[in-house]
Amino acid sequence: MLDRESYSLGFGTYSLTDEDGTDSLVTAIEAGYRHLDTARLYGNEQEVGDAIDRANVDREELFVATKIAHFEEPDPDPEYVRSGVADSLSRLGIETIDLLYHHWPQQQADIETVLPVFNDLVEAGVVDRVGVSNYTPSDLEKADDLLEVPLYALQAEMHPLLPQETLRDAVSERDAYFVAYSPIAQGEVFDIPEISEIADKHETDEAAVTLAWLLSKEGVVPIPRSQTPAHIRANRVALELDLDDEDLTQIDALERRKRCEDPEWMEWE
Repeated sequence: MLDRESYSLGFGTYSLTDEDGTDSLVTAIEAGYRHLDTARLYGNEQEVGDAIDRANVDREELFVATKIAHFEEPDPDPEYVRSGVADSLSRLGIETIDLLYHHWPQQQADIETVLPVFNDLVEAGVVDRVGVSNYTPSDLEKADDLLEVPLYALQAEMHPLLPQETLRDAVSERDAYFVAYSPIAQGEVFDIPEISEIADKHETDEAAVTLAWLLSKEGVVPIPRSQTPAHIRANRVALELDLDDEDLTQIDALERRKRCEDPEWMEWE
């Protein structure tokens, strides 16, 4: 995915639904985004598929990631995972999912149900690569025991207020990518004086600075989301923004911490 610059900054699609969502996705693709991230829980795989169909870009140039969650139906079993993936393929209008994540496990029994099916889906050619989302380091150890194919990526929240050093180390040990959602902390970075100072220095905005900081971390792939065409295009400035060591150190030194996505049932490590 990351051997080409186009894929190193993905596009998140959470809450992009209906015709407006499709329009935003088309704008993103035409602006240069090639890594599209969706999920069954987002309820917008159809919109992503419609955007792929509408945009003037070959399917082979796009990297399409989606996710399946074990708790979407009561008492799901392996067949639920298989049928869910088939539904995703149909809605997306593609023959193969480039990256399939297991999304939001509520207990390790979920992992034991889902990941063996992922092995089968890769063997069948339905899925190219597998990932996990919102896994803890302990969950990753369980995944090591169950996956017969390489773990390609872990997706979790990451931004300057949640730098995720421990989890990033665990992902790096497995030679996988860390895909960072909520990369601008749902707008919180605009209120951090240190980041604003760096943005002024480089004559850009706080979002671009934050995305450039994430891109400076080896193996980290931010997936910003926006519905505004100007912001969709502006975020790509991060690909050309060269933060110096002083800038990076200043952001690394931030002590304020915040987790934006924190469901009551999730036990973080």
